[in-house]
Amino acid sequence: MSIQATMEDKLKKAFSPERLDVINESHLHAGHHHVDSGHHATFDGTGETHFRVRIVAPAFAGMSRVARHRAVNDLLAEELKSGVHALAIEPVAPGEKTRW
Repeated sequence: MSIQATMEDKLKKAFSPERLDVINESHLHAGHHHVDSGHHATFDGTGETHFRVRIVAPAFAGMSRVARHRAVNDLLAEELKSGVHALAIEPVAPGEKTRW
């Protein structure tokens, strides 16, 4: 199973979202410099390393922005430790305005 599919599955099970978009944005970061095993390397934009999570879930109602981010980061901690370099999180409760 891909990292993206694994993340989607975990988020669905944990938050029962009304809407969920897990977007692989790795290709947008081609040419950026990363530190890999202590060595600086230029990232080629392939793989599953940079994601954006857009999620609308009742579970976020009454939670602060920081608490929402922490909940998603905690849930996806394994992916963040094993190859996901960046994770942009856009968590909202139903009825809240989004830019997307």
